[in-house]
Amino acid sequence: MKMSLAEINRAVDSKSDVSKYQDIEVTSVAFDSRNLKPGALFIPLVDKNDGHDYINDAIKNGAVATLWQNNHKNQPLDFPVLQVNDTLDALQELAKYYLIKINPRVIAVTGSNGKTTTKDMIASVLSTQFNVTKTHANFNNEIGVPITVLSMEPNTEMLVIEMGMDRPGQLDHLSRLVQPDIAIITMIGEAHIEFFGTRDKIADAKMEITHGLKADGTFVYNGDEPLLNERAEDLNFRKFTFGSHKNNDYYVESINNLGNAINFEANKWENTQFKINMLGNYNVNNALAALVVGDLYHIQTSNLQQALDKLQVTENRAEWINGSKGERILSDVYNSNPTAVKEVLKAFTNDSSDKRKIVVLGDMLELGSKSKELHESLADSFDINRIQKVYLIGDDIKSLYDKLKLAYPADKVIYYQTKHLRDLSEALNDDISENDEVLLKASHGIHLEKVLNHLTTEK
Repeated sequence: MKMSLAEINRAVDSKSDVSKYQDIEVTSVAFDSRNLKPGALFIPLVDKNDGHDYINDAIKNGAVATLWQNNHKNQPLDFPVLQVNDTLDALQELAKYYLIKINPRVIAVTGSNGKTTTKDMIASVLSTQFNVTKTHANFNNEIGVPITVLSMEPNTEMLVIEMGMDRPGQLDHLSRLVQPDIAIITMIGEAHIEFFGTRDKIADAKMEITHGLKADGTFVYNGDEPLLNERAEDLNFRKFTFGSHKNNDYYVESINNLGNAINFEANKWENTQFKINMLGNYNVNNALAALVVGDLYHIQTSNLQQALDKLQVTENRAEWINGSKGERILSDVYNSNPTAVKEVLKAFTNDSSDKRKIVVLGDMLELGSKSKELHESLADSFDINRIQKVYLIGDDIKSLYDKLKLAYPADKVIYYQTKHLRDLSEALNDDISENDEVLLKASHGIHLEKVLNHLTTEK
């Protein structure tokens, strides 16, 4: 971004006098003073920590101006300050203004599983013919979405936004903020069921992504999910479905698992093979969603093929990594819920490799009163002949341990409390060899990325 301070002052409806600073040019925004780049507008957000307390660090690191929430003391002197009622609201208003100014097509993606991978796939597909900006990492909430918008270069033609949620009303707010041209729901699972209670209520909350959809916009959703089909019936937008069933507008006609990759064909592209270098048929569905978007924007078939084949996914999303001993590690440690675990276990188990398979699972968080029951339900996804050893860590996952130890020999299922993560890392590292494949899967709060780091660091 590039905006004058005077323009920003108007956009956030600040009444500050910046006449002597009006020629200052802002080239980025940042709410973390540690990661701020020279030329940035500092956004001091008020949460558990008050960002206003870090203004001196922001100035030292190159901030050229700052928002400042009314009634906050110690405002910096002789430094450009834009007074606002609420710094988060002002950040979002600035994003709305900049979005109108750049005027890209906006593709918004949500779902209980697969939204990050689908976002990456869509961005890859569109990048073959357009200038694209996409959500970085997990910047998918009330802060991350406007930060993503404000990261756009002036020549951006397509903006691919990932939207997360953990409460009702959140997607309504985000959707109205960006007003998408295309809204996509990948699937409905049990993520955040602690806060919603039922999958029906999760589906209601996911449908909020359509609340800001432009009048001539398009709703793309997983047609294999009855909860979405029911809710889509009353919408007047243009609609397209994707999935495995042939009653969808876009469906998979054939799948050929190649070990570390999958070839598939889809009905809209006759005699065309698509390849994704990922495990799991669920990722074929994510690719299909991206192909729908590509079709809507007339991406050439050869570009669709190349984009999926060369895809670079966001870190720690079902990513194959080589360990320090030569073992292969399937890292999927960013988030977890029952549907996601069952799908990745199925893909990992069906891998044709004859190597010993070790599964490391941690707690699936935010499952509420059903947590122990849902953890225990994972037992049916374990094939004792294909998964030779299991490591479990967490509190509620103890119920899965109690179930699995009835099927496995005593030394083949090992349980650790959450506080013993380092013990798990060391035991696992001592156990594995170059002839092993290891799956790491847990909610981010369990921090299996530390186990991954331990396995991939040369000793």
